[in-house]
Amino acid sequence: MTTRRDRPIPPLDAPALERMALRYVERFATTRGKLADYLRRKVRERGWAGEQPADPVALAERMAALGYVDDRAYAEMKAAALTRRGLGTRRVAVALKVARIDADAAAEATDAVAGEARRAAIVFARRRRLGPFGAPPADRAARERQVAAMLRAGHSMTLARMIVDAKAPLDPDDPDEEALQNRCDDDEAC
Repeated sequence: MTTRRDRPIPPLDAPALERMALRYVERFATTRGKLADYLRRKVRERGWAGEQPADPVALAERMAALGYVDDRAYAEMKAAALTRRGLGTRRVAVALKVARIDADAAAEATDAVAGEARRAAIVFARRRRLGPFGAPPADRAARERQVAAMLRAGHSMTLARMIVDAKAPLDPDDPDEEALQNRCDDDEAC
């Protein structure tokens, strides 16, 4: 009895590549760039038996024209998800660049979540037990490590210091910026 492993996988042709692209966009939210990369990888792995050279970029563009791939919707969804997890706008921008979102769509998505920067920073601090949400930093080095964690998460230095230096836990839904300022230990550190 022959198993699937024993049989060689046939090389791709244009209809097989299109079926593969349809299956991918059916299963995953993706971008044109990520879809084209996936198709290139599959052609490289399995080979090409088509009459014309493989064109994964054109196939990805066709999927976008048909509405199966929408870079702007993907960018908005990804930016909102990362912001809900507590990541800052810089980390969101990097994630969109890695997802190969064009600059215009990425800028729109990061601008849309920029207003949530304070809320995202508080959510991140609460999740990681930084600042007022955990044990107070034992020394200056511990405080700087907490600030560094906030910076790696994509938050601004000013916001990171304000949250780490806050005396009492902050409410992410409180829009009062003065309340955040008043909760700092040292005005100069904020």
